[in-house]
Amino acid sequence: MIAGIGVASPVLNHPGDVLRPAAPAPGFDPAALLGRGYRYSDRTTQLAILATTTALADADLLDGGDLAGPGGCFAVVASSNLGNLDTVCRTASVLAAGTAADTSPMDLPNASSNIVASSIAVRFGLRGPNVMVCNGASSGLDAIHLAAVLIRSGRACRVAVVAAETANEVVAQLLGRPVGELFDGAGAVILEPATAAVSRGVRPHAHLAGYVRHAELGASVAGALSDHPPPGLWLTPPWRWPTSPPPAVGDVPRLDIEAALGAASGALGVLQAVAAGHQLGSGGVDPAVLATAGTAGDGIASLLLTRCGVAA
Repeated sequence: MIAGIGVASPVLNHPGDVLRPAAPAPGFDPAALLGRGYRYSDRTTQLAILATTTALADADLLDGGDLAGPGGCFAVVASSNLGNLDTVCRTASVLAAGTAADTSPMDLPNASSNIVASSIAVRFGLRGPNVMVCNGASSGLDAIHLAAVLIRSGRACRVAVVAAETANEVVAQLLGRPVGELFDGAGAVILEPATAAVSRGVRPHAHLAGYVRHAELGASVAGALSDHPPPGLWLTPPWRWPTSPPPAVGDVPRLDIEAALGAASGALGVLQAVAAGHQLGSGGVDPAVLATAGTAGDGIASLLLTRCGVAA
């Protein structure tokens, strides 16, 4: 179950803005918003920690800015495909031109592939499993699924699922797209069993009802829906699918959040879950929202989220 949602981006002031992005906030500085201690963190980590902070607060799990209660069984699953690419490339360029002595001691930790997940764990004292997912276009939805597996298997009592990407010239060059077409920000959801959230008096945003990853779009969608009726909304990047929509969602309204936010890569799936959680938890009429992301032939993930009180 999604107990908390949060965002951090120049164009996202509130989780509802994922569906309707705001105008870019001038002077948006995640390091300044976080306070002391983050000046030398890379931007992806700053954005991820900021989004996690808002999600934890939304789930009523913060006390004075710190985690309320022990973090021994609290896990982190983070998703980012390109987040610290600029740091990695900068460090590699310095090494190629000189020696390790020429590198910045501030850059080397940020070049770690697990820097986002580990930084969140350190900041909030989350001592459960710590996982970084870099799984292509489906990475965000895959991260949510892995988090649910951690809870169901008893490895974690709660999981912060965070996804972040940044817009810079290094990423733009790799993707062959202008910086203005890239998403710069982060999204986060807090997962925990429904009984635990209800016992704390927290009103959940949505339930996770079904997840399937498959090489084909139709099988992915059909598997996630299983015996459920068609959702009220399908969050999907339509240009990626070479075929017509699967029959199960042929008449379902579709929304591509990347059309307004920019290419979100590893952050897409978590942003879709944030949007779904806001939509389902704000009293809307939709009984369910389907989120789909991935690449045909490689792996397409679909996640069905249902409104609380609707049978999963």
